[in-house]
Formats: sequence, C-alpha cells, structure tokens
Amino acid sequence: MSLRLVYGRAGSGKSFFCLNDIKSKLNDGRNTPLILVVPEQFTLQAEKNLVKAVGTGGIMRAEVLSFRRMAHRVFNEVGGAVRRHINSAGKCMLICRVIDSMKDELKVFSKAARQQGFVGIISDMIAEFKRYNVTPEHLKNVGKRIDVDELLKSKLEEIGAIYEKFEKKLHERYIDSDDDLTELAKKVQSSGYLDGAEIWIDEFSGFTPQEYKVIEELLKKAERVSICLCTDCLEGNCDIDGTDVFSPSRNAAARLLRIAGSCGIGVEEPVRCGADRKSGISLEDGTDFDAGAGRFRHSREIAHLERNIFSYPYKVFPYKTRDIKIFSAANIYSEVEDTARDIISLCRDRGVRFRDIAVVTRNLEGYEGLIRAIFGEYGIPYFIDRKKDIDDHPLIRLVLSSLEIFINNWSYESVFRYLKTGLTGVKQEDIDIIENYVLAFGIKGNKWTQNEPWNFRLSTDFESGEMSEYEKSVLDRVNEVRLMIAGPLLDFYSKAKGRKKAKDICAALYEFLCSIGVPERIEEWTDKFKESGEIDLAVEYGQVWNILIEVFNQIVEVMGDESTGIERFSRILEIGLSQYKTGLIPLALDQVLVGSVERSKSHEISAMYILGVNDGVFPAVSNQEGILSDKDREILQSYGVELAQDTRTKVFVEQYLVYTTLTTASKYLRLSYPAADHEGRAMRPSIIISRLKKIFPQIDEQSNIVAGSSDDDDLRLIATPAPTFNGLVAAVRKQVEGSAANSLWWDVLRWYRENEEWKEKCEAMLSGIAYTNRVGLSPEKARKLYGSPLNISVSRLERFAACPFSFYVQYGLKARERRIFRLEPPDVGTFMHDVIDRFSKRLAERNMSWRNLEMEWCSSEVSKIVEELLQSMAGSVLSSSKRYRNLAERLKRVLTRAVWIIAEHIKRGGFDPMGYEIVFGEDGKFPPIMIELPSGEKIKLTGRIDRIDALKTEKGTYLRIIDYKSGSKAFKLSDVYYGLQIQLIAYMDAILSGKAGGFSEPLIPGGIFYFKIDDPVVKAGRGASEEEIEKALMKELKMKGLLLADVKLIKEMDRQIDGNSLIIPARINKGDVLGKSSAATLEQFELLRRHVRRLLARIGEEMLKGNVSIKPYKKRRLTSCAYCSYMPVCHFDPSFGDSTYRTLNDIKEEDIWGLIRDEQVD
Repeated sequence: MSLRLVYGRAGSGKSFFCLNDIKSKLNDGRNTPLILVVPEQFTLQAEKNLVKAVGTGGIMRAEVLSFRRMAHRVFNEVGGAVRRHINSAGKCMLICRVIDSMKDELKVFSKAARQQGFVGIISDMIAEFKRYNVTPEHLKNVGKRIDVDELLKSKLEEIGAIYEKFEKKLHERYIDSDDDLTELAKKVQSSGYLDGAEIWIDEFSGFTPQEYKVIEELLKKAERVSICLCTDCLEGNCDIDGTDVFSPSRNAAARLLRIAGSCGIGVEEPVRCGADRKSGISLEDGTDFDAGAGRFRHSREIAHLERNIFSYPYKVFPYKTRDIKIFSAANIYSEVEDTARDIISLCRDRGVRFRDIAVVTRNLEGYEGLIRAIFGEYGIPYFIDRKKDIDDHPLIRLVLSSLEIFINNWSYESVFRYLKTGLTGVKQEDIDIIENYVLAFGIKGNKWTQNEPWNFRLSTDFESGEMSEYEKSVLDRVNEVRLMIAGPLLDFYSKAKGRKKAKDICAALYEFLCSIGVPERIEEWTDKFKESGEIDLAVEYGQVWNILIEVFNQIVEVMGDESTGIERFSRILEIGLSQYKTGLIPLALDQVLVGSVERSKSHEISAMYILGVNDGVFPAVSNQEGILSDKDREILQSYGVELAQDTRTKVFVEQYLVYTTLTTASKYLRLSYPAADHEGRAMRPSIIISRLKKIFPQIDEQSNIVAGSSDDDDLRLIATPAPTFNGLVAAVRKQVEGSAANSLWWDVLRWYRENEEWKEKCEAMLSGIAYTNRVGLSPEKARKLYGSPLNISVSRLERFAACPFSFYVQYGLKARERRIFRLEPPDVGTFMHDVIDRFSKRLAERNMSWRNLEMEWCSSEVSKIVEELLQSMAGSVLSSSKRYRNLAERLKRVLTRAVWIIAEHIKRGGFDPMGYEIVFGEDGKFPPIMIELPSGEKIKLTGRIDRIDALKTEKGTYLRIIDYKSGSKAFKLSDVYYGLQIQLIAYMDAILSGKAGGFSEPLIPGGIFYFKIDDPVVKAGRGASEEEIEKALMKELKMKGLLLADVKLIKEMDRQIDGNSLIIPARINKGDVLGKSSAATLEQFELLRRHVRRLLARIGEEMLKGNVSIKPYKKRRLTSCAYCSYMPVCHFDPSFGDSTYRTLNDIKEEDIWGLIRDEQVD
C-alpha cells in the first residue's frame, strides 16, 4: 500500500504517464484490477484515450471510473445498490414539503421561503454540506457555540432544522445520491473488488472532504494509489514563479501527504512530468529551450505562454507570433463571424480537422444563438456542449399553463400561453380568431366557463341594426373554438379541483394530455424533425416527454397519498421540472466543439478559440455569496466547519481556470473580444489581453472595429459561398451609392453568375439593389379611395401634413391595429369631452350661468353625468373592473376641477359661451367648409369645435375658439406654418368669412386656445393659503394659443389681469402696454387665415393627385414616426437614399410672419 504523486504543469504529460503506466501493468501477468479515476464528465473521453494508448492488446483488467461509478460498483458487490435513489427533482420536492411543514417555525427565512428559487438554494446548500461531511448535528453544535453573530446563529438553527427533517423523511424510503461517496468510504474495506488494485486518479484540481475520505480508504485497501496534480512543485520551499495559480493543487498534495502519514501509508518518490520541457526558443540570456514531447511540442509560442502567463517576472517572446492571435471585434456578431472565417482558413490552409477545434466562452448563453446561425451559414459542423433548460419547451409550457389557467382564473396570458404551444390540436387560424375576440372584449374568468355563448358585437359598425351574416359566422366560429379549448380543460379540472391526492392529480393531468393528443403529436413532430435532418430537436422532444413522465413518477413516489390543491401541486411540479436539462451527444465525428470554459476539458484540442475575453467576463467577477456570506463561512471555518470556497478563494480558482483554458490547445490559440455588447454599450478587453501583449510584444493582433479597404481585408471576407454572397451584396451597394468597391468583388460576382446554384439568387440581388420603398397612387385611384368630391375633416388633413403615407394607410386603406380591451388616451379624451359637453348643455337647458356656479354643485353634477355615461356604456372598459371604476372616480375629480376652472375663466372675463360641440358638416349646425382647389374641384371640410365664446362690442362681436385637450398641447406658430396645427385657424376662418353662416353683426377674431383638462399636482410652500393654491392651479391650467393683440380685449378676457395673466397667454405691463404675449394683430390673423386656406387647398390637391409618399417630418428630436402605428408597413429607413425625413426647422415668430407675407405677395 502506497501513495504516489504525479505532478507537472499543464501539457507536461501526466495523463500520458498514467496511460503508459496502465499499459505496462496490463502486460505484467497479474489479475489485479487497474482503475483510472477521472471526473464524471470526462469518463467517456478517458476510456477512448486508454483504448488508444493500449492499442490492440485490450483493456480487460483496466477500467475507467468516476468516484460515483466506483460507488455503484462497490454497492453492487457488498450491498446497497438496490436502495432507491432520489434524484434532484425528487429531492427538491421533498425539501418543498419540509419547508411547507415548517413555514410557521421559520423567522430568518420566513419571507425567502415563499420566493421562487429558495427550494433550489436550500437543495444546493444541503448538497454542499454532504460533500463536506457536515451533518445536521454539526450545525446544531456549532450554532450553540457561536456567540459573535446572532444572525448566523439563527440561520444555522433554521437551515439545520430543515436539513434534519429532510434527512429523516429521505431515509424512510430513499438514499440521496449526495450520500453515495460517504457510503462508499464506509464500504471500501468490505470490497473484494478493490483488493490489491492499482488506482490512478487524474484530471482533478482538488478534492472535497467526501472524496478525501474515499481516497483515504482506498490508500488502506489498494496496492498503490497514484494521484496526478497540476503544479510545478510539491515542496513549500521549491522555486516557484511567484504566483498562486497552482495553490489549489499544492494544498491538495499537502493534505494527501498528511492523510497518508496519519494512516501509516508509505509515500513513494513523486513523479515529475515534463521536467526538461522548455519553450523551444533562444532568449536574451542565451539559454536554449526545447519543446520536448509534451502537448506543446508543435508550438513554441503556446509553450512559452504556459511558462509565463502567471510568472513574475516573465520572459518576453521576441518574435512575431503565428500560433497565438488576438482579435478585437466591433460587436459580438462580427466577432463570431470572423471566428467562423478563421476556422475555415485554418482548416483550408493548415490542414486542421473540425474535430480538433474548440470554441469556448464564459458566456455561452449569449453566444449560442449567433454561433448556430453563423456557423450554419459558413457550413461549419459544430456540436454545442451545453445542457439546455426545459422551462421554455412547448410541452412544459403546455403542462404548467394548463394549471395556471385555473390558478389565475382563465387570464389571457395563461390561456394563450397554453394555446400557442402548438400541442393543443387547435389550428393557428382559430387561435388567431379567438385571440382577437378575447382581446377586443376583455374576456377572462367565468366568461370562459359560462354556458351562454359569447355574443359581443364585433365592432361599432354593428352596434345598430341586424347582425350581418359575416358577423354571425365569425361569432359561431368563435364559440366553437371556445368549446374546443375549454372542454378538455374543464374535464381535467373536475377531476383535480379541491383537495386531491397528488397521485390522482398526476393521473388526471396525464389523462388530459392524452385526451388532447399530446403523445401522438410529440411522436409526429419527432418524426418530422428526423425527416428534415433536425436530429437534435427530435432527440430533445423525446427527452422532454420522458422527463415529464419521470417527474410525475417522482411526485407519486414522494407525495403520492398526500392531499394537495392545484396551486401547490403546480409549484411542486415546476420545482421538479426546473431540476432537469436536456443534453445531446455529438451526432457526427468531425465537428467543432462549442462549449463553456468550465467544460472545455475534452479530447485533445489542436486549435482553441476563446470568445468574449472581456473585463469582468473572463476571468469572471464573483460577487454572489448565497445564504451563507463570506463572513459566515470564515466564522464557521474558525469553528472547524469546512465548506466550499468563499468569493475570495473563487478568484484564485478562476485564475487556475484561466490557466487551464489558455493551455488546452496544442497548436493554435486565438482570443477575441467585442468592443460593444448587443445593446451597443462599450466593453473593455480583459486583463488577459494586456498580459499577452506584454509577453508577446509582436503578437498577431487583428481588428474589424474600423473596416479596412485593402485587398487583404476584402480577401478575408471571401470564405464559403453563403457569407461571401453577403459581402458581395455590401460591395455592390457601396458601388451603387457612389463609393468605389474593390475590383476583386467583380471576379466574385462573375463566379456567382456562372454558378447554376447561385445564378438566380445573384440576379435577384442585383434587382434588389435598386429597391426603393417609394409608393405611388394614380389620381383616378385616389379619387376612388378618398371619394369625389372629397369630404374630410380638418384634423385628418393635419395627419396628411405630418406624413402622407401614414394618412393613406389609416384613412385610405383603413388599416387598424388589433382592437384591445383597454383604456387608451383617445378614449379618455373622448369620455371627458362628452362629460364637459353634457355639463355645458345642462347649464344651457336650465338657464344657468357659468358665472354663478358653486364648487359643490359642479362636483355633484359631474358625478351624476359620469355615472349616467357609465351606465349607458355597459360592457365598456371603464365599467369592467374595480381598477377602472377607481379610474372613473379619479376622472370625476379631474372633470370637476376642469369645469370649475372653465367657470373661473368665464367669471374673470366678459366673454360668454355661445355654443358647445359645434359641428361643421352636412348634419351639423354649420355647413361643411368648402375649399376650391386650383384644378377647380372642391373639397368639403368637416369638424367640431368644443366651445365658442363671444364678446359683443360696438365694433362687432369678438370670437374665441376653445379646444379641450386631455393631454398637453402647446401652440406653435411654426406648426401652423407647416400645416401641423391648422384646425382652429380653419374654423375661425370659416366663421369669420361667413361660410359658417348664422351671424349678422361684424365678427372679429379674439383668439384660439387649447384648454387642458386636468387636476394637476402643484408645488406650494408650507402654510400656503387656499387662495395661493388656487392661483397655482389656475397658472398650471392656463390656456395656450394665439389671441388678438388688443389690450382692451385682453382685459375683457381677464379682468383681473395684473402683469402675467393666470388664464390666457398674455402679459400687460405698466401703462397698459402689451408685454410678452402669444398675440397677433388683425392684419396677422388675416395673413394666417389666407395661409391656412392655401395650405388646405394644397393638401387637398396633393391627396387627389395620389401623393402617398413616405415623408415623415422631423423637428429637432421629434418625428411624426414617434407615435405612428404603421412603421412596420412603410419600412421607413433613413439609411435608404430616398428615405429621408422632411426636416422642419423651428423658425422665430417674426420670421414666420415675414415668410407668410412673402408667400402671399408671390
């Protein structure tokens, strides 16, 4: 019995030594077992390596095991193998039951216990305790002794109680797989299989206390145990490089020597591998280095890297590198794409096979999708070595959402998450129809389960009159689909509702899945995936179905006869499923291995690509402490409780990971990093990059952050046909846009044109280069679409002025967004307009004056009107739920404040309302506004004025037009000039020019205003009086607009004006001089009216000519696209040469008046 340590740096040949040692032992004529122990994930590759090393002689006596597989081998011999193991899913379910039973006892974790993920954290914590041989009794004893930290003491008490109860319930029927090594240590001495065995332990960087205990027992039992460690020395006083990169291995060696000494086991002379291996170059000191026969014998550069990456001081490599490269990319996409190009180049120029290449990253999740897409495009066969979460798999979403439907009372999200899995048997077309219907009418809850059919009218077009045949057919189909969906779910719920045994709910759920044909559909999809060559998906779907059945079995095993409700059952099912991942094995031999740096240990790798070498990513920053903080772990360490590493120790482990990753490849190493992430945020290169540049001053460094234009740069873009074609497209577009493309692209173009496979695509590309999103409409079609004579509202003309195409889609094609049952700002605005209109008309009907109103009466009357409207809008959003009822109550306050402010405005001036909701149109109070176009055609303009106020004087009647707005609306003269705010001027012009009729006396423009309906929050100092608060409110709700520059008139609008007015945009200075105000003279009002008439005529003419150009405006940062719903239709893109904004500059008011005058002179 002896211990032999085999050590050496990375690539020094430790594994090679072990395999050759086993090979020599196979020929010694003995029958004792030869066992190679490696980590679980490396057993398959180790077996391959052993077979390769031994050759044709066979390996009957030799065996490759992990510690866990060794445990099963021993249990089969001495007993214990028949005991049922609980897997991680069952373990989490059991912990969940324990926590539920202890919820009243928990204090520190009382809130955390209710949060998602807590069960998994406790499960990991218990697994850690078991790996480090910490029992519930240990925790109790330490907890009693701790007096320096009460919180830690409480934590240990509660964790210990959960741990103890879990262990008690577990061992009633099962054994935990985390206990296997503890049991193995107890049974090693009883095993005849291990008598006289020779054991080699390789590929470990350290061991847990459980594993140390097993090694201790193996030392007592086996003839010799050889343990390989990656370090450059074993003794504490050896000549080290001044780095702690090998400290985990050295610590492991020291502990193994202590164990051997305490057991009286002999220690052989350590075997040092690669003692004479050197980097293969002559350096400044004259020493000649020989790469030797180790991993790096083909690359003196990687050999030098291995010796110096963590050496202080380091030696500089004085030559230009060929085997080590750095690449800086503009973004993650271009980083992956250039990696693909380099792989193609490496295979083509240096004869490397795909199977000898590995691509690794610390952020595999962030790179996986791009690697799949880009490697597929470049024709690079790849295997992604990653276990995939099943949470988002259609089958799992179907099962969990079918339970959520009842937990969340048929919420929209639950129902359509269930339907959109594609496994329910409901056609996609039917799902779309019923989804639109459900969204339009806010259907949820018992509306799904009621016996009466749904009969909500499809749109406001059907509100009056008989229901059309189309509407009837749609409603019939909706109700058919509803029954198809709800029937199986209600059958399942009838079997599972109430307090039922867990096994009965599992059975009901399985029957439900069978009733809607899920097993058959999974099998059908699997066959389709196989036929289309998507073998990975076929395997995945089969695995997920088996996992689901296994979880059902685990639930029956763990809590079969326990009564539970659907909500708790769903939580336990979700916890169980969260413990599973799907994994694949490589489907071909010659594939690039893609994985994470943690799992980069595989077969012999010739070329390694490390992606995402950014600061904070590789090496990673560890800042998650978990339930037990670093401080807690330090305290426990002082009490003799050893646990896994704290965050500080993880930094040194991360350093070792960096070392092993950089030294995995034998011939070629390429590190790359993006300068920006997916969202364009800057990312810095890792410290590893700067370290490499110091060791290799002439390292081959490339970048695509700034696009190159040389022949070599363009030549690098030519790889396989598909991606090269993308480069050709860019080159041709560059040429078309006026920049000269490299002439080699015309040779590439010729190749594609002559290639039968690509000829058609090439021609399509060339025709597509001339693509434009310009659209046109003939005058004839425009008249048919809009009508002739044109009858249109002024507000719609403003929309045309903002963007002709948006107007065309909305009002010409009548495209609408999907109707959704929710309260939109326009709905709120319409509702508030209706309330104020009714209030105003009620005053007129009762011969009441705004000047005599009281606040209480206003509040009462507004409340009545709101309630009346809500009753008349049965089924509307505002009356659909308590939340919206609360909103209705808030609207009452806002509207009460609005009518009171209107009353105050009228009280303070001489203007009186003369009409409310005044309509211009065929059926309105005034006829439509007629505008004659230059062509002789006429257009009819319609509209509605919220309120007109009048003031009669000797000169005539002054009018002011007021438009109510539920949002902020500023008046800008420049917007009037550009046609974006012409509505109020057009109405004023129609009335003043007599086109509206109904007036005998001379009419004079008094002003046009926007009045904001709101109940704002205002700032006021402490102790502010009611009067001061009221003034602040008045100021906040001051009307915005344009008024006549006449001091007397302004005083009639606000008789209490003193300096700045509280109600209108005007100021009167001392001496009755008009101050800074939004005002215009009579002449300017006349200019504005004529300008608007011209605008209306021009817009009308453009419409009838068929102008539907995509020309949105841009004013500073604001564009008409900001709130446009039709961007997906127009595909407006400023990068297209003909897709440009119509820039509208802010013009000073005095300049605008000058422009309008000049325009009218012309």
